[in-house]
Amino acid sequence: MIETVKTKEGEMNYENKLLLEGYSLENSGRANKRPFESAVRSGNLIFVSGHAGRLNGELINKGIVGANVSVEQAQETAKAAFVNCLRAVKEQVGDLDKITKIVNIKGYVASTPEFTDHPKVMDAVTELANKIFGEAGKHSRVALGMSSLPGGTSVEVEIVVEVCNEK
Repeated sequence: MIETVKTKEGEMNYENKLLLEGYSLENSGRANKRPFESAVRSGNLIFVSGHAGRLNGELINKGIVGANVSVEQAQETAKAAFVNCLRAVKEQVGDLDKITKIVNIKGYVASTPEFTDHPKVMDAVTELANKIFGEAGKHSRVALGMSSLPGGTSVEVEIVVEVCNEK
């Protein structure tokens, strides 16, 4: 049984909502060994670098959407990438409940030239963000097609979030 933590408003916290959807921040990504940061804070905004869909450190659904990756597989990859972005936010501020707004989500979909359902792939992320964060999850968004993405991932996601002031 999942033990939930209540916020001061009496609602379940964001991380527990993710758990109920089947996503854990513990097994989402891998340590950043790149010459840039996974996330950078400027004032109350956190700019999260692009993250691939990884579970237990391994890329899922590698390939090209419209060729060897289905829309449904790409949606799962996109949601996993979004969760990896949230892990980077948690590493910055210690608690997802400090998020006051998901400001922007950008999705990059490795796809064939004929594939035109990039927004449908990213709709899965939008639906997850809105379900977990409610009003705070409503965001602006970009969904772009790419000929390839790093490591062969089918989807990469980057986000910008607003967090509360630290006291």
